Amino acid sequence: MIEFRFKTVGVALMCVLLIASCGGFKNVKVDPEARKIESGPDANPVQSGTSIFDAFKGDGSAGVKVNRFLWTASLDVLDFLPVQSADPFTGVITTGYGRPPGGGKAYRATILISDPALDARSLNVALQSKGGPVSAGTQHAVEDAILSRARQLRIQAGKF
Repeated sequence: MIEFRFKTVGVALMCVLLIASCGGFKNVKVDPEARKIESGPDANPVQSGTSIFDAFKGDGSAGVKVNRFLWTASLDVLDFLPVQSADPFTGVITTGYGRPPGGGKAYRATILISDPALDARSLNVALQSKGGPVSAGTQHAVEDAILSRARQLRIQAGKF
């Protein structure tokens, strides 16, 4: 029994040391500009010199900073959809199926807020009905409603 505990603790310690050592490697042969992504869903460049333990630092530098007005507006506009998960550190809101007031189709949505700016490029909405993806017009209408509500919230907060 004691040997089993020592083995378990030893394996756990080795795993922690292995993960902690991942941040210490610096590959000087890799061009840092080659890893930079200018646009798209992965618009955040990979930072060199980071490790898994940077997520636990208290300076708040870990994770994606999201716009609070877009976050609140997304939840307001899509309040008829049940929220399955909401992670403000990654900026992802996932909902289950729900019917809009006065509508017949059931929809679900995944919202990604990827930037702290109150900008259309910071917001990505993926809508799906039980029959598959929805039309681009419907998706743009939902994005416009979220952006309009976010602007209203910003004006109400007194931040012009």
